[in-house]
Amino acid sequence: MHVWRRAGTIGIALYCLVPFYWMVVSSFRRTADIHDTTPLPSPWSLESYEAVFAADMGFGRSLLNSLVVAGVTTAVTLLVGTLAAYALARLSFRGKNVVLALVIAVSMFPGALLIVPLLKLFTAIGWINTYQAMIVPSMSFALPLTIWNLTTFFRQLPYELEQAAMIDGCTPFAAFRRVMLPLAAPGVFTTAILAFIATWNEFIIAVTMVNDQERQTATVRIAQFTGAAKFDTPFGTQMAAGVLVTLPLVLLVLFFQRRIVAGLTAGALK
Repeated sequence: MHVWRRAGTIGIALYCLVPFYWMVVSSFRRTADIHDTTPLPSPWSLESYEAVFAADMGFGRSLLNSLVVAGVTTAVTLLVGTLAAYALARLSFRGKNVVLALVIAVSMFPGALLIVPLLKLFTAIGWINTYQAMIVPSMSFALPLTIWNLTTFFRQLPYELEQAAMIDGCTPFAAFRRVMLPLAAPGVFTTAILAFIATWNEFIIAVTMVNDQERQTATVRIAQFTGAAKFDTPFGTQMAAGVLVTLPLVLLVLFFQRRIVAGLTAGALK
């Protein structure tokens, strides 16, 4: 049984990693060799990466735009979502379960259904080709996940910790900020990662609300790469850009994975 479990784990890992491996390998092939099926490039080439950062591509600017949109969305989502989740987890009021049901129901709407009304609204208020046209809709998708996850996490924390903090002189908000929030750090970090990844990879809203190259995110810029002719698809350049877009997410998960484990250990020791 142990052997089969390990084999299944390895099979799932290969299934998930092989496409990423092939993207990395293809990004180091020359344009003339892009359709080769060898497991490693021969010869290795940085041609695709040089093409990505060509002056007319504007990819560096699009990476910065993605960072701004994803960073602001994650920060605001965590601020609002943490307070809302704590209130839903600790306060008793009529209709609390209805509120939670509505929160999760909002996340079930396909984003494509909201494009037309959002486009009409943002055109009327002059938000087209702005950062907020991407940040606000992304928040509406990230907030339900944040609230639902953190509400469940706060419910698992002992209420006696808050009572002890208030006996020692803390106000309810101080007890939340100094005691409960540090203990909830693993859940907060995990939720932040999910919100950041979802916003970083968002495409349909960004491509609809922004047509100015100076405001486009990386996912939109990659889709608009062209080859030597107008309708050529530059596979090598897109693969290289895909590696550059994916790499920050991989590093982010590896970095926060250590923080999550440290937070869990600290909570256990406390």
